[in-house]
Amino acid sequence: MAIHTFFFVLLLIFSLIQSSSRAAKGRLFTDLENSLEVTAKPVKDGVVLEGGKDVVKITWKLKSLAKVDAHATFKRITVKLCYAPISQVDRPWRKTHNEISKDKSCPYEIVSKPYDMTPQSLDWIIEPDIPSGTYFVSVYGIDGNGHKVAYGQSSDDRRTTNLFTVQAISGCHVLLDIASICFSVFSIVFLLVVFVKEKRKAKLEQRR
Repeated sequence: MAIHTFFFVLLLIFSLIQSSSRAAKGRLFTDLENSLEVTAKPVKDGVVLEGGKDVVKITWKLKSLAKVDAHATFKRITVKLCYAPISQVDRPWRKTHNEISKDKSCPYEIVSKPYDMTPQSLDWIIEPDIPSGTYFVSVYGIDGNGHKVAYGQSSDDRRTTNLFTVQAISGCHVLLDIASICFSVFSIVFLLVVFVKEKRKAKLEQRR
């Protein structure tokens, strides 16, 4: 009897785990509450931003008419950088999918932190390894089980407004910078060697 009870408990636990896993995988973006107000504004207006250099000011807060009781539901806030549709064309690895576990449009995490009920802001320096592209910012409310339960984004529903463009740092540029530094150092060393030789030559001629 005890063995039967033991196996029954194991089967029950396994079923609950499987059910939870299926629920997590099946979560849809369209089921999330759009309850966060998000803005993402580059410090420089009207220019292509450079990775490792330029700054985007990101702000988020709970909408005043939000239905969700965020103070009780949200445990964490995750801010992500997302590709705009124009930067997803012919790139299936950046594809938007309604099933959250399959979505590939927001691969870059900017910050993840405990939820704070007060309006929050962040001056984000674009990371050097961000690829060239056009982007917007999404913010997700995460519950105690680690599931996304709400969101907000800096663009409209079609993700075509309030976008910003990033120009990635080119590896060729980095190599050219290194070569230029090496050449400058070599030039200085060469000039010093010539200078020293000329000084020695002048001293020898004076002794003669």
